[in-house]
Amino acid sequence: MINNNDYHQQQNIKNSLILRDIMYSLPSFSYEFFRGIENTTSPKTRIAYAYDLRLFFEFILDYHKNFKEKSIEDIILSDLSYIIPDDLEMYMEYLSYYKKVDNNGQVVEHKNSERGKCRKLATLRSFFTYFYKKQKINNNPALLVNLPKIHQKNITRLEIDEVAKLLDEVESGDNLTSSQKKYHKQTKERDLALMTLLLGTGIRVSECVGLNISDIDFNVNGIRIVRKGGNEVIIYFGEEVEQSLLHYLEKRNKIIPKEGHEDALFLSLQNKRLSVRSVQNLVKKYSKLVTQLKTISPHKLRSTYGTNLYRETGDIYLVADVLGHKDVNTTKKHYAQIDDERRRKAARIIRLRED
Repeated sequence: MINNNDYHQQQNIKNSLILRDIMYSLPSFSYEFFRGIENTTSPKTRIAYAYDLRLFFEFILDYHKNFKEKSIEDIILSDLSYIIPDDLEMYMEYLSYYKKVDNNGQVVEHKNSERGKCRKLATLRSFFTYFYKKQKINNNPALLVNLPKIHQKNITRLEIDEVAKLLDEVESGDNLTSSQKKYHKQTKERDLALMTLLLGTGIRVSECVGLNISDIDFNVNGIRIVRKGGNEVIIYFGEEVEQSLLHYLEKRNKIIPKEGHEDALFLSLQNKRLSVRSVQNLVKKYSKLVTQLKTISPHKLRSTYGTNLYRETGDIYLVADVLGHKDVNTTKKHYAQIDDERRRKAARIIRLRED
């Protein structure tokens, strides 16, 4: 029996089973690709690749003349030589809008933005490049197709006053509905500790729900988390986070958790480890009380933390390190607009002539 306290081990097993199930719907040579990238990608990345590849091969079977008489099981590695850049460009156009029958027999419409198309083309580039480098195919058509132009969007985040209002709402619950207030009496301390922790450390929602009580060290005000790649790191927190956690733990220590969830930090009303979806719904519920114009998720709270840290320190490498970005360019891309704000401020400061 797998101990529910080992959240990350559970998730790895769950993701492995999901990936295994999807790979049954891919050509058999795809298994080699997934084995080849296992040590350099996360389980969730491999699952995303598998879904993308399944959609691509379904398209090829429907629209490519050389695959009309084939089924997914019939496709062999040498068949990739039939695919040319024009086919991939048609696929990119197809991704803009298409219909699929779901598992319940319902026809579902699908759309992809430039960002979605980029990800799916990136999957194909990785796939073709893997076999091209292994000299098992003679061409790499995916490299000859340009990535769609992505229009940069402003980072959605909470301003300082909105953060304060959000935490006030979590603490008071005054503006919740009558039914929500009933639950709020039982979860106020937990919700406040959780929201304060997300806003005060910038950790991912998966890292948050995976926390155990034994991962907290109040001697140094640090928490041990497992990053996306599986690495353990210590993230430090300030006094506000410390106080909210201590207050919550007074109540948490009186709760009798379900078997296997004894060490889980954040518990549901069923006394089991809180799920990612539950935290997403919790953030959505409280943030709607603060702003109607912004759609706030746990990731937006992470962006809020990163923005505030960068504004206070101006150290992009520190922000990248604390947020767990492997490539600092990822961080620069997300917080470049703050630099633009600084440049605009510089333009307003300099006066050439007195009024």
